[in-house]
Amino acid sequence: MSNFRERLGKIQRRINTVADVCGRDPGSISLLAVSKFHPPESLKEAMECGITHFAENYVQEAIAKSEALPGATFALTGPLQKNKAKPALQLFSELMTLDRPELASRLSRLVEELGISRDIWIQVDLWGEASKWGGCPPEGLQSIMDVIRDSQRLPLKGFMAIPPMGMATAFEELAAFRETWQQRLGQRLLLSMGMSDDLEEAILAGSDQIRIGTALFGER
Repeated sequence: MSNFRERLGKIQRRINTVADVCGRDPGSISLLAVSKFHPPESLKEAMECGITHFAENYVQEAIAKSEALPGATFALTGPLQKNKAKPALQLFSELMTLDRPELASRLSRLVEELGISRDIWIQVDLWGEASKWGGCPPEGLQSIMDVIRDSQRLPLKGFMAIPPMGMATAFEELAAFRETWQQRLGQRLLLSMGMSDDLEEAILAGSDQIRIGTALFGER
């Protein structure tokens, strides 16, 4: 447990340092532990340090971990196919990779059938990188909004993105994009951006959530 606790402490110190630089409350910046491809034992170690919410990319992998760790909750951060939508809704407390209107329609129908609510993040792609990571291009976002705006069971939390590596302006572009849609919708939208290597730049640009894998769990 000590190794994980030490790595967690380093991440928290990095968050505190950059938050102090930009005058933000460190408590307003959430840390999502990316546990994909790591065994349940690693997640148990994290839980002993107070982390109980994890990001997974695959439904089947998350199912196995949820069975082994009943106290854990999970967010889906991998691409979601429509045929996996139902088990994803049943397992994950939030879906972070909504990226097309047909998937939004499928989710909207299923939450009504299941009688459940799930937080939704729209994965956006401002740079034409969808073939690598997925994501909705700017011109496609309104179509998704048209589907989910009347759903009481799919509350929109904000935008998630995986910017191109080394693109210095990416986080600022996302922050401006978020601001445009906040004005358009008249509601607060969170930004999930920034990972182990670039969390400082993301927080400086206004990220509300950083997704940390390697710096917490080590190499896979």
